[in-house]
Amino acid sequence: MEYFIEAFLIGVGLSMDAFAVSVCKGLSMTRVNRRHCLIIGLFFGGFQALMPFLGWLAGTAFADHVAALDHWIAFVLLAYIGGKMIFEALQEGSETEEAAQSDPPLDLKELLLLAIATSIDALAVGVTFAFSGNPILPSIAIIGVTTFVISVGGVFVGNQFGTRYEKKATLAGGVILVLIGLKILLEGLGIL
Repeated sequence: MEYFIEAFLIGVGLSMDAFAVSVCKGLSMTRVNRRHCLIIGLFFGGFQALMPFLGWLAGTAFADHVAALDHWIAFVLLAYIGGKMIFEALQEGSETEEAAQSDPPLDLKELLLLAIATSIDALAVGVTFAFSGNPILPSIAIIGVTTFVISVGGVFVGNQFGTRYEKKATLAGGVILVLIGLKILLEGLGIL
């Protein structure tokens, strides 16, 4: 039972960035699309499970190399995607009523980059699993499912705000992504 609680708490901690990004994705939806929620949850939950597994496989052999770059990679990815959102929110464009009523399709490339960026810290956690003696498969399953549920919840939370404040919500979402990337970078550099 103690092992389960520990893995669950690790999963909650690792999923906070994915939750924030899921809220941003929900902000841009005019209505909650269950299929999109499932895809977003699977991307974030899947990568939060995959990265600790890869970290566990790598063990300590590559830990120093990953730790030296992980915060830079996450920062660049999140700053790029957040900057793109900010740019799109500030664009003066005429939206047709039809376009405003239907959600754009999910950008799977963007979602992939977001999932990677928010799960890089889980790679380092996986390295610690190599030395803990705890079985890896139950650990990554708990982390993946926890992140999946939290991410789907984030889409619903974001949607409640986004339907009222579409342009402002997109701008806020972009700023949040850039700030998350900056936070990861500053933590990685030891400033925070």
